[in-house]
Amino acid sequence: MPASYKFTPPGAGVSYDWSNDNIFVKVDTEDSDGAYTIVEDNLKASFALGLHMHRNHAETFYILEGSVDFYVDDQWIKAEKGACLHVPAGIPHAAKVTDGQESARMLMVFQPAGFDGFLKEMAGFSEADFADEARMAALNEQYDIVPLGPVPESS
Repeated sequence: MPASYKFTPPGAGVSYDWSNDNIFVKVDTEDSDGAYTIVEDNLKASFALGLHMHRNHAETFYILEGSVDFYVDDQWIKAEKGACLHVPAGIPHAAKVTDGQESARMLMVFQPAGFDGFLKEMAGFSEADFADEARMAALNEQYDIVPLGPVPESS
């Protein structure tokens, strides 16, 4: 009989170590019956995520360490340790580690689930796959990611 719960200790979970961040999946699609995905995102100083939105899912960001600048609703918000930002579906947003920070760490909740599938597919990509615009567009469409441009200039 499977366990009625899932326990993931610190530093554990399926890990994806990218050039700009290291993500640990804490609760995946299967764990939550598709309701949500929870990841711990360890952001490196170079982390920047361009302007995008999701048609069908919301994201919630809880800052655990450091600070992250979010562009949402045409304004910049500095989210420091303990801050929480909820971005409903249909709202364009972007993020970057605050200038001068060496790193930041945040808990991210994707509702409904599925972001873990996006990470798993990207982990198998080659440089050629990332450079293939049609392949990336199909992946973004599959996982409800609508790219809108680079990270906006901050004032």
